[in-house]
Amino acid sequence: MLVDTHAHIDDVKYDEDRDEMVARAKEYGVTRIITMGDTMTSSSNAIKLAEKYDGVYAGAGVHPQEALSLMPGDYDTLAQWMTHPKVKVLGEIGLDYYYENASREKQQEIFIRQLDVARQMHMPVSIHDRDAHGDTMAILKKEGRGLTGSIHCFSGSYEMAKELLKMGWFLGVDGPLTFKNAAKLPEIIAKIPLERLLLETDSPYLAPVPKRGRRNEPAYVKYIAEKVAEVRGISFEEVASQTTQNAINVFNLD
Repeated sequence: MLVDTHAHIDDVKYDEDRDEMVARAKEYGVTRIITMGDTMTSSSNAIKLAEKYDGVYAGAGVHPQEALSLMPGDYDTLAQWMTHPKVKVLGEIGLDYYYENASREKQQEIFIRQLDVARQMHMPVSIHDRDAHGDTMAILKKEGRGLTGSIHCFSGSYEMAKELLKMGWFLGVDGPLTFKNAAKLPEIIAKIPLERLLLETDSPYLAPVPKRGRRNEPAYVKYIAEKVAEVRGISFEEVASQTTQNAINVFNLD
């Protein structure tokens, strides 16, 4: 059994074969998929897909690149969505200083306000952190106390990983672990407790080797699990079993 804890299966890249893609994931042993929203519209679509497919769950949230699209009343809508039985996480939220489609101040504002919604609704969160490690850590230390969830597609240092683990967070590992330019990521993934790892694809992005350069999909989470097993020197079955249990615990999956 495997769980893809972070995908975007509402993406238009799946419009022609979404049913087949979801079925293929099950054939690969992926029993559960969490499809994340990154705008209010995509969050609504994610919920509809979770309602349609067995084993598919939803995250709802506004991505930092879409910070300017979030309206004052949307926070109430997000809170309401958190009561839906198939919504398991508030996300994808966080900071992105690579593109900076919105100012850093605006990104931080909506990040903090969405963390507050998660706290009020007793929900885990999925954190996007790109080129914003310092501010992400500062906000999580101050505004994220009492919260848990995943640091999506973790790209920080080993020191940052240790700090996050102390704070109760889990690290999401994606296709970049399999890339030749993975830098120190394999070393970090080899060191941290397996009990704190979550497998993700970020589909349709970041397809792992041997599918790199193609459209990614949840079925390919198995390649990430295989790479985790390789860098840790343990069996695929142990990785699959523990990361599945981690996902069930963090996101309260069935």
